[in-house]
Amino acid sequence: MQVELIEKYFPNELSDEQKRRFAMLGDLYKEWNAKINVISRKDIDELYLKHVLHSLAIAKVCRFEAGARICDVGCGGGFPSVPLAIMFPEVQITAIDSIGKKIKVVQEVCKAVGIENVKAVNCRVEAWPHRFDYVVCRAVTEMKAFLGWTLNKVEHGQRGTLPNGIICLKGGDLAEELAVTGKKFDIFPISGLFEEEFFETKKVVYLKK
Repeated sequence: MQVELIEKYFPNELSDEQKRRFAMLGDLYKEWNAKINVISRKDIDELYLKHVLHSLAIAKVCRFEAGARICDVGCGGGFPSVPLAIMFPEVQITAIDSIGKKIKVVQEVCKAVGIENVKAVNCRVEAWPHRFDYVVCRAVTEMKAFLGWTLNKVEHGQRGTLPNGIICLKGGDLAEELAVTGKKFDIFPISGLFEEEFFETKKVVYLKK
């Protein structure tokens, strides 16, 4: 269950070059994870399910336009930024993390695969001066704190199939966490997008700017 898992859910959407890039991720992340542990040891053998395909749930919810500016906050080893960069080669992605060794992994993976539309930055998002069309993340922190860091970084407009905003990958019961923000979110259960049991409690959470 490798790159075929991606092709299963994005049939007729991937060029040969995109398939090649997705196929390279498995060995590259195993190699880098042995040097710099950015993915749990038990998860590395299920990279395509738990990291690559999980990241691409965002692509099922919002198709980004060419030229859209996206920020992946707390990108870790490059999820969701690296899979989204392969899926949408015409967008510009800034991958931000406060831990330098994780940014090094993102930079080296992108270089090896030939991904040129990711800028990996070692800083805190609050210190980054630029604004974006979309902010994405995967389970970085509770939503109220996350909005405090990022909502002012998102510009009004629409550079994809959803209006500009924040798109997060989350798991579990989110009712209380989202309620305390006072905002109205759209929630997309990933189990409605992908059939694998891993996604049973996973969600894509969207907030329009």
